[in-house]
Amino acid sequence: MGQEAGSAQETAERRLDVANVLTYDSLVSASPPSTPPVITMGRCGVDLYPLQVGVGLEHVTSFGKFLGGSSTNIAVAAAQLGNEGVATITGVGDDPFGRWARMEMKRLGVDDRYVITSDAYLTPITFCEIFPPDNFPLYFYRRPSAPDLQITPDDMPAAAIRDARVFWFTGTGLCQEPSWSAHLTALDHRDRRDHTVFDLDWRPMFWTSTDEARHRYDWCLARSTVAVGNRAECEVAVGETDPDRAADALLERGVQIAIVKQGPLGTLAKTRDEHIVVPPTPTTPYNGLGAGDAFGGSLIDGLLHGLDLETTIRRASAAGAIVASRLECSTAMPSAEDIDRVLEAGHTDVLGGAHWTEGS
Repeated sequence: MGQEAGSAQETAERRLDVANVLTYDSLVSASPPSTPPVITMGRCGVDLYPLQVGVGLEHVTSFGKFLGGSSTNIAVAAAQLGNEGVATITGVGDDPFGRWARMEMKRLGVDDRYVITSDAYLTPITFCEIFPPDNFPLYFYRRPSAPDLQITPDDMPAAAIRDARVFWFTGTGLCQEPSWSAHLTALDHRDRRDHTVFDLDWRPMFWTSTDEARHRYDWCLARSTVAVGNRAECEVAVGETDPDRAADALLERGVQIAIVKQGPLGTLAKTRDEHIVVPPTPTTPYNGLGAGDAFGGSLIDGLLHGLDLETTIRRASAAGAIVASRLECSTAMPSAEDIDRVLEAGHTDVLGGAHWTEGS
């Protein structure tokens, strides 16, 4: 049988109330900036993650409920690093989970002014299975569509998208209308300003055709300044899995910074003048599903603060490793102090927390 993850859940619940997470009351009473410095665009939903580890969902008896959706998690990650006024463009259903998701994102520091409410589709939920150290199957409940794919061109805040210091969008949002048309409109408003970040975010179950995805990815790359993805995502985007060739192909499409995540081989980042490879940050893995979102939030932080490329990637790698050592995603996002401690110690174990061990 699997390991009971009660200690991990208790740790996750404590993170809901730590000092670096603002309260809901304080957030709703605060006045957000007129132009958010960061806007993400993409998925939003509820993650229901098992509290038993090492078993399939048919044997799980209890779950933890967490805010989910890649671009929403990335917004949370950026906010938890001390960046105020982070906003997201997404959608939720007119249902209890949708109302909770909006409350939770505000409690975690994310402005919900651009979140639409759909009366046609329910807020999606996502289940996973946890088989450490490296197997975490995902099950998305968002058929035939989801509220975050119902955003339209009319929902796009033109001035805010144009003036944000970072605009982050994901590949998943390109898979279906009217969200695809909304992205076309958003990127027209953006006009390829720095920093326009394309998170390649390939989820094959959301697409009917890889060729269609490649065509849409290609159109978006020409309107982006930063591209980030793993080797499989780069294969969809540019037809390359070799990290160096993939980065070169991304740069040829017009981006200024190409970032290729290589898992246990670390992260390659390349510009026309710079080439770096950052090794992975040592960690004791628990659930790796939120690592990429933490990486993204820290990448945004580095772009906002003008950090050099190597420092930015090292901090993003550490952020991802921290979340990989925890049960959940959104409420597991690290503070800047957490990242500093891990970089100094060289391992995420310095932060403590529950860990899975083989054979337990």
